[in-house]
Amino acid sequence: MEKPNIIEYKVYGKYALFTDPLSKTGGEKFSYQIPTYQALKGITESIYWKPTITWIIDDCRIMKPIRTESKGMRPIRYSSDKNDLSFYTYLSDVEYRVRAHFEWNENRVDLAHDRNENKHHEIAKRMLERGGRRDIFLGTRECQGYVEPWGFDEDTGAYDNDNLSFGVMVHGITYPDEAVREEEKGKMTVRLWNAQMRQGRIHFPRPEECGIRRILREASEKQFEAGRNFSGLQEFEGGDLFGMDEGFGGNL
Repeated sequence: MEKPNIIEYKVYGKYALFTDPLSKTGGEKFSYQIPTYQALKGITESIYWKPTITWIIDDCRIMKPIRTESKGMRPIRYSSDKNDLSFYTYLSDVEYRVRAHFEWNENRVDLAHDRNENKHHEIAKRMLERGGRRDIFLGTRECQGYVEPWGFDEDTGAYDNDNLSFGVMVHGITYPDEAVREEEKGKMTVRLWNAQMRQGRIHFPRPEECGIRRILREASEKQFEAGRNFSGLQEFEGGDLFGMDEGFGGNL
């Protein structure tokens, strides 16, 4: 059964850095060959997000050949005023197709009054047409990205006839207000999975389906209160709801 709240888009950029955490300890970052689930979720949330919803990334297509490029970087040294040099390995000239849908965040019962599927879907589609509500980054802030509405199956990809395995890699992080498993509620959990590409397509398991996971630490979810730090549908009754989103930031 097709989900009614799907968005499909193209995301591309000159560089991307989906950092392998094993390369962070030495100060010289190295990118995974493909985007992580969490990176694509962050891009989708930059298009449109509210705590009422949770974006689920379903599939990703790799459209251009996977190429890397190393650059000499001067990271900030907090313990010294001397210069330092590190080499970061980026992906170059990247383009992906992404299919995602949103579901209600069942952990946010305090926002149940804002569960209007048509409203959120329509705003998400309009924000996608405008290139996203917030800036788009491909893994890190120095890698600017761009999004456009685009059919997931449109165009020919570089790996449409290939099957590849990328080994165990980070899937993402489960935050306290997104936890589905009872033992992970009130905690921050990291998830890993065995990444596979079939016919140029990567099908991501849902966060709760990842078999490799580790609780990092205790954490608490942010509390929202109507009229104090949250405004929802009821504030705009009688107004032009679907014409007001551009000027109200996070209010819709």
